[in-house]
Amino acid sequence: MILFINIIYKYNDYMNREEALKLVKENVSKENLIKHMLAVEAIMKGLAEFLGEDKEKWGLAGLLHDVDFEKTENAPEKHGLLAEDILKEKVDEEIIKAIKSHNFENTKVQPENKMEYALIAADAISGLVIACALVMPSKKLVDVKVKSIKKKFKQKDFARNCKRENILYCEKINIPKEKFFEIALNSLQKISDELGL
Repeated sequence: MILFINIIYKYNDYMNREEALKLVKENVSKENLIKHMLAVEAIMKGLAEFLGEDKEKWGLAGLLHDVDFEKTENAPEKHGLLAEDILKEKVDEEIIKAIKSHNFENTKVQPENKMEYALIAADAISGLVIACALVMPSKKLVDVKVKSIKKKFKQKDFARNCKRENILYCEKINIPKEKFFEIALNSLQKISDELGL
C-alpha cells in the first residue's frame, strides 16, 4: 500500500503542462522554436488520442522535446542529452528517453517504443505541414489539405529540412502515411491561432 501511495505521489509530483510551458520559455528565446514545440505537442496529443495512449504524457514529450535546442545548436550530439539534465525528476523517465531518442542519429539512443517513434515522426511532419500552410495564398492551416501534404511530401526539394525518412516512422506505430498526415494536419489546425497560422 505504501509503495502504491509513493507511486501516486511521485506521478503527481511531476510538472504539469503549465509548468512545462514555463520551463520552455525559460530555456528557449526564439518564438519560432516555441511554436515548433507547440506544434509537435499538438501532433503528439493527436497521435495519443488516435492510438489510445496517455495524451498528457505524449503531449509533454512533444512540448519539451527541444527544450535544450538553443543550448546545443552547435553541439548536435548533446541535443536531447542536455534536456535530461533540465528535466530530471520533473517528468517521467519515459518522456526523457523519448526526447533523447528523437535525436537518435546524434545521441545514439535508439527509439524502441510507440511514444519514441511517434515523437520522431511528429517532429518531422510538423515542419512539412507548416511549410504547406506558408505557401498557401492565405498562409493559413485551414486551407491546407491532406492531398497537398501528400504531394509536397514527394517533392524532395520542398521543405528539404523535414526528413522524409523520419516522417515514415509513423508506419512503425501502424499508422499509414496518409492517416498520419491527416492526424498531424487536424492537430495543427486546432492550435492555428497559437501558431499564428
